[in-house]
Amino acid sequence: MGNTVAREDFEWVYTDQPHADRRKEILAKHPEIKALMKPDHNLIWVVVLMVLAQLTAFYLVKDLDWKWVIFWAYIFGSCISHSMTLAIHEISHNSAFGNSKAMWNRWFGIFANLPLGLPYSISFKRYHMDHHRYLGGDGIDVDIPTNFEGWFFCTRFRKFIWIVLQPFFYAIRPLCINPKPITRLEIINLLAQLSFDVVIYYLWGAKSTFYMLAGSVLGLGLHPISGHFIAEHYMFLKGHETYSYYGPLNLLTFNVGYHNEHHDFPNIPGKSLPLVKKIAAEYYDNLPQYNSWVKVLYDFVMDDTISPYSRMKRQLKGEVKQD
Repeated sequence: MGNTVAREDFEWVYTDQPHADRRKEILAKHPEIKALMKPDHNLIWVVVLMVLAQLTAFYLVKDLDWKWVIFWAYIFGSCISHSMTLAIHEISHNSAFGNSKAMWNRWFGIFANLPLGLPYSISFKRYHMDHHRYLGGDGIDVDIPTNFEGWFFCTRFRKFIWIVLQPFFYAIRPLCINPKPITRLEIINLLAQLSFDVVIYYLWGAKSTFYMLAGSVLGLGLHPISGHFIAEHYMFLKGHETYSYYGPLNLLTFNVGYHNEHHDFPNIPGKSLPLVKKIAAEYYDNLPQYNSWVKVLYDFVMDDTISPYSRMKRQLKGEVKQD
């Protein structure tokens, strides 16, 4: 249970990320994929229904015993909350209203953020664009764990705790790795979220507020859907930086499991990523892939050669443009 993993540093690489070159090659061979580069307006209605579902849940849990509030926060609230973070991921790529209405997407992201209880949408968009442009970039890509995480969470028990604490590390990591000045939109996101939280507490009390916040924290920690955090880029096979997942939880996560496809074509909405895989099957079928995020979590904890250090990292050269 306390075996120490062998890796003592990140996997430093001196090549560019593979996604830009593969995108050019696929588009040259399959130009019809360009037709998929358009907004997914259905995303708007899905998000509205998810917000309404959580508002209904806030009302229904307000008079339950605490044990049932906790139960439903994990069984239902956590799924909706994690799914909503991935809807916000879609919105950050302007998938709801398109690139021509970028600000509409920012406002809609703030709306989608409301049932999470914690301000997230605007800051996520700023850092996530860096993740795509500079995948693995040292000091830029905050999806890469800190050196402390790699050094300390190096046994099976500690890796398990690290998974439980994922929401904390994703929140604190940008401040440690790549702090940015706060923008006006982030302040608006914060004020809108605090106002919403106060209204929920005033209308329905502590249990509804707890359900909202606990669902977000639990859903992003030890939860089957959270397997995507590790499945996407942790190096289970040497030399492979990005991995796709083709299991059923894609139905709840806007196809975020199609992660090679997503990094190759970040301007194609999640709804259409299975079509990308189908059209360009010769590029994706033979790449390493997963069918179970739960197994990814289990293997991450139990495999003593895998740790938070199991990521490819790059020293960036030239000018770096950030949001």
